[in-house]
Amino acid sequence: MKRERFLQLLRKEAREQKKEFRVDKVAGKGSHYRVYLGSKFSTVQSGDLTPLMMRTIRRQLGLE
Repeated sequence: MKRERFLQLLRKEAREQKKEFRVDKVAGKGSHYRVYLGSKFSTVQSGDLTPLMMRTIRRQLGLE
């Protein structure tokens, strides 16, 4: 799955849970983004994300 599609899904889930979601394009290095969900954060790489990578990011954000 592409990064932008994954971020859309995270935004939707955050909205459903009434949590703040933001993407910081400056905090990540190179083409990586830092995403925040409430008080938790994770780094998302560019390009295609593997299912394992998406599951890891969701865990870091407290969604699983």
